[in-house]
Amino acid sequence: MRVLGVDPGLTRCGLGVVEGSGGRLGMVAVGVVRTPSGSDTGERLVYLQDQLDVWLDRFDPDAIALERVYAADHVPTVMTTAQASAIALLAGARRGLPVVTHTPTEV
Repeated sequence: MRVLGVDPGLTRCGLGVVEGSGGRLGMVAVGVVRTPSGSDTGERLVYLQDQLDVWLDRFDPDAIALERVYAADHVPTVMTTAQASAIALLAGARRGLPVVTHTPTEV
């Protein structure tokens, strides 16, 4: 099974692909999608979506593992992280892939 892991963020969104077979787990790819903080939020989300689609096309995962948004005291950070999370949820739904959320401690 191949899984795309997403650590959502609007400025930096971490991506990693792992594959398991026969009780073994291996790293396939790891990367970060960066968007410029001075750009319009909509443009940044479109770029994030485009890059996520590139990863989905290239690595063809069976599922997406998404880090659950942590509701901290800084509301603007929570909002942009939630927006980035929505992009991963939408990408999975469009491709019929299961998207499972996890807290950092669960991972």
